[in-house]
Amino acid sequence: MANGEVGYCGIRSAQDGRIKSASTTSHALLHYYLDPHVTNCCNAYFCPAGTGCGYPRYAVRPGPEVGYYNLALFFYGCSFNCLFCQNWNHKVLSEAKVVSAREIVDLTLGNSRITCWCWFGGSAEPQLPFALNSSRMVLEECDKGRVVRICWEWNGDGNPALVKRAASLSFESGGNVKFDLKAFNEPIHIALTSMNNDRVLRNFELVYREFYEARRDVPVLGATTLLVPHYVSEEEVSAIARFIASLDETIPYNLLIFHPDFYMNDLPVTPEKQVWRCYQEARKHLKNVNVSNLHLLGWSKTCLS
Repeated sequence: MANGEVGYCGIRSAQDGRIKSASTTSHALLHYYLDPHVTNCCNAYFCPAGTGCGYPRYAVRPGPEVGYYNLALFFYGCSFNCLFCQNWNHKVLSEAKVVSAREIVDLTLGNSRITCWCWFGGSAEPQLPFALNSSRMVLEECDKGRVVRICWEWNGDGNPALVKRAASLSFESGGNVKFDLKAFNEPIHIALTSMNNDRVLRNFELVYREFYEARRDVPVLGATTLLVPHYVSEEEVSAIARFIASLDETIPYNLLIFHPDFYMNDLPVTPEKQVWRCYQEARKHLKNVNVSNLHLLGWSKTCLS
């Protein structure tokens, strides 16, 4: 970056020969809210909040945690620029509130119904030092035995050393790490996100090798893929599924139905035939495949036909 320029994520800038960040370990640009369990989390189909797995160590009851909350932590800024972004308001940094680590930790300490923290956005990578510090604070200050899981929904393109630290917090607390594997073929990934996917795939493998085997009964790792019409076909899903299966065929994999948004607001909802072809292809390689946002198929028939 030249002097005065702002970085790709919008969080960092170059000033007088130094990099200045709008986020620190103690303050970040984010929006937070309480999301009742069972949430719309992409990993709810296998996580403790949605299923009670890991009870009593990682869940407050042996079934879905109805009556409890996820503290949803929405970061502004992202290291990708996805043409289909369905949370594109993360780019409007002028609307972001500066939130302190102390604020969200105290909120959690004062509400025993909060059993999850989920970092998403945008994506956590540009403000990961804040998320790591805050997450460590809440785990250290909560009463012994209290369930507070640390979870991540990200593009996975972060610094590997920080990714490992983040995943270790999920492993310790009963949370999980969700990688959004947007495409396997690099030219398609670049076309959709403006970035290559080499570090994403390497970080996915890093988290698997460091943590997955040690906690198989409560998976610490999962993946999702948005089924973008004309781009992410069954061939692309098959390649992603084969990559995941090359590590472990039990890793959860969730297919998400696309709806038009951001620069791809002229595309249709994922056609139903494409959804089921992709699902069948993924099932050839993986044992735990799920499809989310099924309600959008009905929306497609009633509103876009």
